[in-house]
Amino acid sequence: MNELSLVGQAAFQPGNTADIADAVMTSSGLRIEIDRRRGRGATLNPGGRFEPTERVAFDDGWQSLEDMPPFKTEVQVEKPRTIITRNESPDIPFDRSINPYRGCEHGCIYCFARPTHSYMGLSAGLDFEARLFAKPDAPKLLERELSKPGYKPRPIAIGTNTDPYQPIEREWRIMRQILEVLDKANHPVVIVTKSALVMRDVDILKSMAERGLAKVGISVTTLDRKLARLMEPRAATPARRLETIKGLSEAGIPVAVMLGPVIPALNDHEIERILDSGKAAGATEASYVLLRLPLEVSPLFRDWLLQHYPDRYRHVMSLVRSMRDGKDYDAEFGKRMKGAGPYAWQISRRFEMATKRLGLTRRSLHLREDLFLSPNSHGVQLSLL
Repeated sequence: MNELSLVGQAAFQPGNTADIADAVMTSSGLRIEIDRRRGRGATLNPGGRFEPTERVAFDDGWQSLEDMPPFKTEVQVEKPRTIITRNESPDIPFDRSINPYRGCEHGCIYCFARPTHSYMGLSAGLDFEARLFAKPDAPKLLERELSKPGYKPRPIAIGTNTDPYQPIEREWRIMRQILEVLDKANHPVVIVTKSALVMRDVDILKSMAERGLAKVGISVTTLDRKLARLMEPRAATPARRLETIKGLSEAGIPVAVMLGPVIPALNDHEIERILDSGKAAGATEASYVLLRLPLEVSPLFRDWLLQHYPDRYRHVMSLVRSMRDGKDYDAEFGKRMKGAGPYAWQISRRFEMATKRLGLTRRSLHLREDLFLSPNSHGVQLSLL
């Protein structure tokens, strides 16, 4: 095995707490060439944590790396047996969710869902952004699960893992079909997105909102267009997201402005400005989440930081670790979303003071559950006994 591959394995072994800055800076082969990843968020494409080896491309003289094709978006069909995912996490305000897609073309470098691609034998890096999975059977599966005897409705969250309105939704339209099922069943839904494409479905969402069945959260990470383009390369611009908040609000759809994630020394100075802008656009609720760097996300984010903001690298990571008990990430319930320590407390207080001043609430709207109609409540074949 060549030396470069050994460096790659050492850098990306799960649980390795060593700083990879020097390895990445001195080993050009670890970083994918800019022409191959243009328009993408991640700079690396390491193997998943379940893979026994790590392979790194390098020029051995036989074929130039410049001849390798760029990463293009590929979509495969995934056929799950069920579509509603359940959770019992004490720090999450919902107990069920739906993910129409696996992977996300938005390419947000901080996305905590990136490690899920490892279950498919793929990378949490560029593979997560370019090798996607669509679930076209999701509407049919949802209808079947809502029709089960004894099903009790609770708000279904969509977009909490990967964005249901990412670019490929324009063609696949899975999210709209899901909304049609929920609308027909009078089932409550909460949507989280950073895409203006949600406005395509304003007709359904408006009708559901009038019955107290729907609300939308728009993620606004920064108002700096340059930072947004580097950090979330294929997501809507900050201005478009504010326009989306305004459009949803004017249609009578309850909308929240969501700061996610807050990254110390990178976008945390914008907390008040983002909340002000969200309120002016029509948001009535607000929330925030601190940067999370689980598993493969940590080396991906750190290399991105070195690539685009090398002068801030040590400061950002020092503050991150000060809020995570000296680690890049702490998955403990109660801490993973908000962190701990003086800096985390300061962010929390700033958020609380700004939302109080603006009259923004935190998840105050409760969606109705008493209107639910089972999809098979009409025309069901009765039992003989």
